[in-house]
Amino acid sequence: MSSKKIQPALVFADADGSVYDHPDLLMLVRRGRELALPRPDELIPLPEGSDLYLLPGRSALGLDPATGKAEAMEERAVAAFVCPSYTLSATAAYLKAEGAPNLPLFAYGAVGFARDRFWVAATQVDKDRRQVFTNVAPERISKGAEDLLRRYPNNRLIQHLARCALTFCCPAAKNLALGRYEAPLPTARACNARCYGCISHQPAGSDFPSPQNRIDFTPSPEEIAEVMLQHARRAKNPVLSFGQGCEGEPLTEAALIAEAIGRFRAQGGQGTVNVNTNASLPDSIPGLARAGLDSIRVSLNSAREAVYNSYYRPHGYAFADVRRTIATAKEHGLFVSLNYLFFPGVNDTESELEALTDLVSSAKPDYVQMRNLSLDPDLYLGCVGDPTEPSMGLANFMKRLRKACPWINYGYFNPFLRDGEPVLWT
Repeated sequence: MSSKKIQPALVFADADGSVYDHPDLLMLVRRGRELALPRPDELIPLPEGSDLYLLPGRSALGLDPATGKAEAMEERAVAAFVCPSYTLSATAAYLKAEGAPNLPLFAYGAVGFARDRFWVAATQVDKDRRQVFTNVAPERISKGAEDLLRRYPNNRLIQHLARCALTFCCPAAKNLALGRYEAPLPTARACNARCYGCISHQPAGSDFPSPQNRIDFTPSPEEIAEVMLQHARRAKNPVLSFGQGCEGEPLTEAALIAEAIGRFRAQGGQGTVNVNTNASLPDSIPGLARAGLDSIRVSLNSAREAVYNSYYRPHGYAFADVRRTIATAKEHGLFVSLNYLFFPGVNDTESELEALTDLVSSAKPDYVQMRNLSLDPDLYLGCVGDPTEPSMGLANFMKRLRKACPWINYGYFNPFLRDGEPVLWT
């Protein structure tokens, strides 16, 4: 369905949590601090597997087409959390009340209503459905997790991941239980960054709680290899990934990970072995490559050092180390993805595009995963600073980066690699 002539209505919620569309006010979106109508070419129907969130202490904000002015309602604002594989091009517009609570660690997309459906400002960047569970019976996940618990009663890592699937509904752990796609391999208890929006560790007195529990033990190489082998036997085109939301920085455990990978490969283990990392320790990469690592995914919220530092708050490394890690990985034949945490109004600016183009042109990563930065929008802007430039929009940003760096491919997930090239799941 074309969105070219659609002007969605404002969506709001009453005190009981029922959601309505406004008869007169139009949907507004936000990029940084800037309020605007959504661009017609960025509107898509709310994807399957997405959720609507009510925003406490925040009034719904819409545009009065008669006056051309934004109007706040007494009723509560509503946002959309789009399912994985979609990147937001705008966040929800609202008026925040004094004393409003901070929002949990999610991404808050703008949402409106027209033609009997909800619409969001977002772009699908990946066709992979590995984290869509709409047609998967919950009993299958429970059965798979319980089967792992029975079969591997002495493997602490399997016990941890089975509980993640059953209790925390972790998508990666659920896929492990189902024996498909990408298996998580949390390993590291420590981290050398102090990310403002860390989902597994927040200091006492933090602005918000962490939604996950960080792993509280260090698995042995044997335990890790056992998880890898059992998943590689079951899954088609398996990906096995270190560096999960429930752990610290995996490169701090590079020797342990290299030993586990070596054991996996020595026993005939097949599949793509990946490390999700902040890329802080470039000297760890050669040993991991020799052990049988295939790829790394480097997380960053910005290619501008000052913006990066304000969010990641690195401890004992610098942004120059991130760049050197990417270059070292490429020198050792690894496939390199950027886990690019996109925030509308901050990332889609001329200065960010210039910095990212320089990074991609010089370091030559293969892939850019366009992820949504998950944090209360006001907290994030308070952390990195208000944008001082206009937004060019997500679509234009991606188009211009691709034009400058034509070898780059976009996606959302870690790809399975065959002969060093990404393979799409079907």
